[in-house]
Amino acid sequence: MSTNAFETYRTEWQAWRGGWEQWLSQPHGWLSATSVNWLDSTPRRFDGTPGLWWQIGDKLLIEPNGTTMSFDGNEITSVQEFALAEGPDDQRVTAGDIEVGITYRDGYHVITYDPGAEARQTFDGVPTFEFNSDWVITGKFEAFKSARSLALDTVGWNSHEYLTPGVVRFQLQGQTYEMQVIVPHGQYATVFADATSGDTTYPAGRALDIPAPDEDSTVTLDFNRAVNLPFAFSDYFPICPTPPATNRYPFRVEAGEQTPVK
Repeated sequence: MSTNAFETYRTEWQAWRGGWEQWLSQPHGWLSATSVNWLDSTPRRFDGTPGLWWQIGDKLLIEPNGTTMSFDGNEITSVQEFALAEGPDDQRVTAGDIEVGITYRDGYHVITYDPGAEARQTFDGVPTFEFNSDWVITGKFEAFKSARSLALDTVGWNSHEYLTPGVVRFQLQGQTYEMQVIVPHGQYATVFADATSGDTTYPAGRALDIPAPDEDSTVTLDFNRAVNLPFAFSDYFPICPTPPATNRYPFRVEAGEQTPVK
């Protein structure tokens, strides 16, 4: 990589890091999580979480119990029933300064987000490796004929099925490696572990967004943009995926985020 190209990449990376850490510290982001609770058929009030919460089958029920609450722009004034099992993860109910994220995994669980959480108030950035252009690697995307289902274990729950459209093959030090691609939020991404995992980086692995392939199926894997998943910041995200066997590498990826300081 030429000097000019290196400086361009590093400048872009620095700007991206600033935006990413600003996103991390937003009022109702990962750092503001204060609890996670799994629901059952008994209406319950959870500490720090407004309202009463329970489920019947795959239906979620909320009783505001004197609290002003809203969902999707509509106020909840009495017991409301919601069918969210087929919806996206982390749908939010608002109650004053508090937000409650709703996710379904064979049952509902709710994560409470409080802007005053200590983790957010004391956040001082995430340690990272220095930018290294050697970790900007070109690979080739190999698409499957049709998307497949891939079961990934999680850090604190069972497993969850993700769609995988294909794999990226890349070379490092004369060896060819495979990277399984998933589509968790409508764009290509992956989770991986390497020889730094449990040493300088979080033991369960890190995540990496993958840009859309070029017309010739070329993709650029910029490991400098490898980031921690939510579970690295708190214990309130039990459904975070862990890497498949193909994405557990024997080499050290000394690029991207390191283990957060708690």
